[in-house]
Amino acid sequence: MAAVSPPLAALSLLLCGVWSFPLGQEPARTCGYESCHATKPNLLNVHLVPHTHDDVGWLKTVDQYYYGDRNDIQHAGVQYILDSVVDQLLKNPDRRFIYVETAFFYRWWRRQSPGMQRTVKQLVDEGRLEFVNGGWCMSDEATTHYSAVIDQMTMGLRFLNDTFGSCGRPRVAWHIDPFGHAREHASMFAQMGYDGFFFGRVDYQDRARRRVAREQELLWRASSSLTPPTADLFTGILPNGYNPPEGFCWDQSCDDPPIRDDPELEDYNVDDVVTRFLAIANSQAKVYRTDHIVMTMGSDFQYENANLWYKNLDKLIRYVNARQANGSRVNALYSTPSCYLQELHRANLTWALKTDDFFPYADDAHDFWTGYFTSRPALKRYERISNGNLQTCNQLEVLGGPISRNGPFGKGDSQTLKKAMAVAQHHDAVSGTEKQHVANDYARRLAAGWQRCQVLVSNSIAALSNSSAERIFCDNLNISVCPLTESSRKFSVNVYNPLARPVTWPVRLPVNGTSYQVSDAEGRSVDCQVVAASAETRALRRNRGFAINELVFQAAAPPLGFTTYSVSLLQDGPPAAAVRRRAPAAIQNKFLRATFDPATGLLSSLSNLETKQTIKLTQNFYWYNASDGNNSHSDQPSGAYIFRPNSSTPFLVSRTAETEIIQTAVLQEVRQRFSPWVSQVVRLHADSRALELEWTVGPLPFSDDLGKEVITRLDTSINTAEYFYTDSNGREILQRRKDFRPTWTLRQSEPIAGNYYPVNSRAFIKDDEDQLTVVTDRSQGGGSIHNGSLEIMLHRRLLYDDVRGVAEPLNESSAIFPDGLVVRGRLLLSLQRPAAAADAHRPLGQREVLQPTLTFTDGAPAPGARLEFSALQAALPPAVHLLTLQQWDDGAVLLRLEHQFQSRESKVHSRPVTVHLQKLFSTLEVLGASELNLSANQWKDEMTRFHWTPQTGEKPLLKRAGDPSAWEVTLRPMEIRTFLLKVELR
Repeated sequence: MAAVSPPLAALSLLLCGVWSFPLGQEPARTCGYESCHATKPNLLNVHLVPHTHDDVGWLKTVDQYYYGDRNDIQHAGVQYILDSVVDQLLKNPDRRFIYVETAFFYRWWRRQSPGMQRTVKQLVDEGRLEFVNGGWCMSDEATTHYSAVIDQMTMGLRFLNDTFGSCGRPRVAWHIDPFGHAREHASMFAQMGYDGFFFGRVDYQDRARRRVAREQELLWRASSSLTPPTADLFTGILPNGYNPPEGFCWDQSCDDPPIRDDPELEDYNVDDVVTRFLAIANSQAKVYRTDHIVMTMGSDFQYENANLWYKNLDKLIRYVNARQANGSRVNALYSTPSCYLQELHRANLTWALKTDDFFPYADDAHDFWTGYFTSRPALKRYERISNGNLQTCNQLEVLGGPISRNGPFGKGDSQTLKKAMAVAQHHDAVSGTEKQHVANDYARRLAAGWQRCQVLVSNSIAALSNSSAERIFCDNLNISVCPLTESSRKFSVNVYNPLARPVTWPVRLPVNGTSYQVSDAEGRSVDCQVVAASAETRALRRNRGFAINELVFQAAAPPLGFTTYSVSLLQDGPPAAAVRRRAPAAIQNKFLRATFDPATGLLSSLSNLETKQTIKLTQNFYWYNASDGNNSHSDQPSGAYIFRPNSSTPFLVSRTAETEIIQTAVLQEVRQRFSPWVSQVVRLHADSRALELEWTVGPLPFSDDLGKEVITRLDTSINTAEYFYTDSNGREILQRRKDFRPTWTLRQSEPIAGNYYPVNSRAFIKDDEDQLTVVTDRSQGGGSIHNGSLEIMLHRRLLYDDVRGVAEPLNESSAIFPDGLVVRGRLLLSLQRPAAAADAHRPLGQREVLQPTLTFTDGAPAPGARLEFSALQAALPPAVHLLTLQQWDDGAVLLRLEHQFQSRESKVHSRPVTVHLQKLFSTLEVLGASELNLSANQWKDEMTRFHWTPQTGEKPLLKRAGDPSAWEVTLRPMEIRTFLLKVELR
């Protein structure tokens, strides 16, 4: 057991610039590895793990699941599960239980009496109740961005740490339900201090091979950049998903018979139960490598009446172990995942090494779970925007000081949005695999959180700018709606940049005038242009706004700060830019040139004028008809989880596009209309090194009674040789190959769906000369089906349920769009030489995730107001990203700095970078700093993990020596370092 340390909230002593704590005396504890029941050598030890899997929303909302409401949908009540489990644990000290979802436990804990809280703490201290995973939720692994995952894990683990101390710290990551597993998740878990990782779902072909090879337990090397064993994580695939063995489910929701152990009864069944159990245990042992196996005894929302489970498990253990007197070699015991892991570690074996990921996941030949990579694209975008909003809110809470939470605009808070975002990371939330009413609830929570944050942001900017003018937020700028800018003759725009480097950002505002003057914070005139709002945009608004034009200009915002622009209507200025209805030849700035086929109106080439590259590039829209399950190969339809087109050849929306073109000194754009339900704007700003494709898709027609799965496809002259590349949760890049898996021989049965992968932030194709990178604005599915081609799925509308539990088709509509959801988004295209491509797409991806926040005030800026501000003394180096700046406690701030390049990815930036913490901020004086692990629930120098030996025979490396200075932080490629700072506002 690791040395006990007190909760991190108890900051006290400042010594030599580094924090430390007086340890004091803690009560004796026997939690963690010390609490494990003894096992028996030379026997097969069967670790029985009582657990419940409690989805933080799925068929019911979070609240409905907690309270046990709407049992007509699903019988489930989490508060009763925790009540019942605690009661049963107290009746037998041998019993064990694990709990996972802190979002539910936090709510339950707050409603308990002090006496019950003391009782539960005792159970935790004795290891009888153990937390595993410990995040606010069990996050999805395909559609989540790493920054949001770190936040939700930190939130859950901090509560456990503050409440239970070291005994509340989970030792094991536990993702028994997510539908495929990302390498970046394993890397993060390793850096959070977990000793191991268990999950249940793995591709059916991969599992079959692993069973034969006895490789269901392995060492996952989850980073190609971090020095082993930093991102090495022992990983186990559970034998029954997360369910009990067949015939051994004793919940009130189960039909298996209880153990009837009165020998005088006619239906006495102990011998039969024990014989069946021994057969299952011995069979399972044949596909694992040690004298220890694990059985998950529980499932979805089980243990509401925990007495049923524990009474039968007590009997099972007693009667199975009684057979040892007759020569049985099986020993059953109550256990936990960490106790099982400890025995595997004690076995001191070498383990198979894995360096790729577990995508895509299929549970049968025609059942690829690749549809959810795109399902509910509007919710996926809203979650991504909310992540950026939360980072802005967190930063301004620190920079504005206490007045940000209680200032001229009222009481604001970041906590509401933190909780909403944490819930949204659940594997049935941002994944899009929930019922419609639950998706609506997730969106409602995000909206409520952002409203509370808007008050905080207003208070903070008021304090930093020395202006208490009312601030307006326009949340619908993507459809050109902002009542203030539409009606005001003079207004100001505050542009807050959450990145730690300067950003140039295109501002596009709805207006009704035809000519405006825009001035920056120094009073200098800024080039601007008024263009007509497109017909598609006006149609999307559905009477929510009435602007006929849009004002466009480029804003240059300082690092981690804001700048202010003044906008005034001109009476006699030039007219709005002309919109010409003709086929464009090309649009071009000093960096890029995009040409179009005059016969079709489609893109035909893209050139990088700096590097003198040109590729052929045709882009169009297609759809796959969704299978209804009525064919000879399989009855599996497409649904929220599963992508299954009924043909490998997609249908073309249109061979040609109706076009309009606008060409000005500020921007150039080609507006393309492919059909009544597909349109696009190809846009190039004056100083942009990326070509923007703003797509609008929907409502998807379904008069043919088949669902549609809409893609955009980029066909190029790049010779890809069937390789392409995708990101893992927005961080490291993985190589993909058509019809291929790196660790097993694939028998491909779905040539489209079986070649789709999650694209969280970017994907690219390349050859020796050219690399085309596509940066997305949300998580989407994509693949490279043809040589030189890259396709991204944009929208899905399905008429059948895919029989994976959600029990309704993915057929979204809303009050505004009752005839089917319309979704708008954008892709950014970057063309570079492969050796330099990361220098462009890494910062481009970060800028897309952390977009500037715009706020508006009516009229000119107040006299004496501060119009420009930066919280940094200087911009961070290009390789360094400020990932987290968050208020921890009064006087304490959580800071994460990240090296955003992989090793050998960039000739310039893939090298160590040093940052001096005391020279970082202009408005914060850093008085002390201490380093934490990634999830901020352990001091870095106290974090110890099990060492595992891969079958390569290499030895674990020793811990790298610390940096020579407490203030100088050196970041190596892909390294994230986390610090708790003691600060004062200057």
